[in-house]
Amino acid sequence: MNRCAFHALCNMLKRVRRLEPSRNMGVEEMVAMFLHIIAHDVKIRVIKRQFVRSEETISRRFNDVLLAILRCHNLLLKKPQPFGQDKIDERWKWFKDCLRALDGTHIKVNVLEADKPRYRNKKGDITTNVLGVVAPDMQFIYVLAGWEGSAANSRVLRDALFRNGFSVPQGILLRL
Repeated sequence: MNRCAFHALCNMLKRVRRLEPSRNMGVEEMVAMFLHIIAHDVKIRVIKRQFVRSEETISRRFNDVLLAILRCHNLLLKKPQPFGQDKIDERWKWFKDCLRALDGTHIKVNVLEADKPRYRNKKGDITTNVLGVVAPDMQFIYVLAGWEGSAANSRVLRDALFRNGFSVPQGILLRL
């Protein structure tokens, strides 16, 4: 994430969701710790040494930022709109009234030696199975990551359907 995007996120969380700085920590540091934990799958013990904060402080601020981001889901995630009829390209006719496209992909990961058999996909690579849903303008509107590479697409989709935030409208055909 570049500086402009980072500061835009911090300002949005301050302005829209009223993320307040604490007595000893600014919003930017809270968001930096949160993003570092999320992006690198780092434990609070590691962050404690890097940011010189107590585990309790880090945990509280992580939860504060997480709640603020979850409350901003209407700003961060776009509502799907159907394809219009005005597309000039001949290929668009097949997507008339389409709201979104769903597909899964495998992303190579590093895992503990004991977990490797679960994450080994059918090609023999160590991967995680990620389900993504995009709107017609190629904006992500739903992502479910973290399933081991050996998990079948139907199992990942079933899990997404039972979680909050993902639903398939009545009468929609799903192809796996």
